[in-house]
Amino acid sequence: MKTKRVLLVEDEKNIRDAVAAYLEREGFWVTAAADGEAALHAFSLHNFDLIVLDLGLPKVRGEEVCSEVRKKSDVPIIMLTAKGEVEDRIAGLELGADDYLVKPFSPRELVARIKVLLRRSNTSDLPQRDILKYDDLELDVSGHRALLAGKDLDLTVSEFRLLLVLARYPGRVYSRMELVDKVLGYDFEGYERTVDSHVKNLRAKLGDDPKCPRYISTVHGVGYRFESQE
Repeated sequence: MKTKRVLLVEDEKNIRDAVAAYLEREGFWVTAAADGEAALHAFSLHNFDLIVLDLGLPKVRGEEVCSEVRKKSDVPIIMLTAKGEVEDRIAGLELGADDYLVKPFSPRELVARIKVLLRRSNTSDLPQRDILKYDDLELDVSGHRALLAGKDLDLTVSEFRLLLVLARYPGRVYSRMELVDKVLGYDFEGYERTVDSHVKNLRAKLGDDPKCPRYISTVHGVGYRFESQE
């Protein structure tokens, strides 16, 4: 099995060194960066399987690093921050992060979340048909691609997974907690709001008007469903 390469971006040396050592013991190949500028430079040189990104960075803020990465790649991103408010988590997710971990955190929990994201970014565990088509929307499961009118949508891992879960059963209503479990694999306070953030991002990329949706409808008080194109 190919060793997974992780870009760890953290300005606090004691945290950076401790997390890097733990990840390396778990079998990951770690590249560490102490600021946003170094992170973007490392990103330009190597192909990473996942990025662990602190928000409070010198030189280039973590939010800017995330935005720059998202212009070029759908690599999974886990954000680290000292901010614990739900609104701060939502803001990070809307920038394109796939997950969010608040300091102080356990390295074991970080590794568990990394493994979940890496596993979910590999859709080979999904045995269903490889191609789903709905009018001009096409989901290539094995290729982990979403195309709208033949153009790539550049979805993050979590956005693609969410769209795939909804699209497999058009017309079925999923609660937010069902989607959290299927997309993120967690049962954690506040994570229902992350689904709303991912849906908001998905709608923007699909060009879907929430007031008159073509693809993803809100079922008030319940959750979301993918509209049947029949």
